[in-house]
Amino acid sequence: MRIAIVIGASSGIGQSAAVQLAKRGTDVILTYSGNQAGARDTVAAVEKVGGTAVALRLDVGHSETFPAFREQVVAALRDNWQRDTFDCLVNNAGFGGMAPFADTTEELFDKFMRVLLKGPYFLTQTLLPLLADGGAIVNVSSSSALPAGPVDAGFSAYATMKGGLNVMTRYLATEFAPRGIRVNAVSPGPTRTRLADASGVVGFEAYPEAIPALAAETALGRIGEPDDIGMVIAALAGEESRWITAQNIEVSGGFKL
Repeated sequence: MRIAIVIGASSGIGQSAAVQLAKRGTDVILTYSGNQAGARDTVAAVEKVGGTAVALRLDVGHSETFPAFREQVVAALRDNWQRDTFDCLVNNAGFGGMAPFADTTEELFDKFMRVLLKGPYFLTQTLLPLLADGGAIVNVSSSSALPAGPVDAGFSAYATMKGGLNVMTRYLATEFAPRGIRVNAVSPGPTRTRLADASGVVGFEAYPEAIPALAAETALGRIGEPDDIGMVIAALAGEESRWITAQNIEVSGGFKL
């Protein structure tokens, strides 16, 4: 039995990734920050497709909690699967939002850094001893940080951190290769999720008027859905992607192609 840890899986892309992994026979340890009801929904959805899931609370913006979280993972692996390792890590937790460069405060910049870059970096470091040889890591980035990706005003801090995550992906792929661990990233374009911004305002639920314009800029004629991304994450974690590492896959439907 394969086991994945999916960070930030109480809704959206993380929730989809957990369910898609379960459909492929992988059980899941999933994390949530404030949305416990969403985490319960994810557990139920995994169980509905025949998998086993355990939900643990984690705030990726507070790296001082990572050692205690690792001990919770150790206990969950032992109690539910009689194992001391897991097979796949999906670094998905995050938040969105925009601010013009001139209005970006140090507080907002630091929050983006803690959640989007420092968090995945040190959480991966903390969990690495538990990741089985031959395993996989998938980092969820953004098309806004791709070299040829869309550059829209207001996302300089967010995209800067995602750019750092992309660089991290390549370096970890190199360092972990002797253990057979593959490290890749996916870069979604606009996707219909509950991703909140720094003020807690929730994505397209709060701004439905933005959807038609974004769909018009997408080659395939709509914005993304969580499953569009979740299925790619599950595929990168699986046997069919065993010869893929250090790659960043844009999953945007041709946004601003």
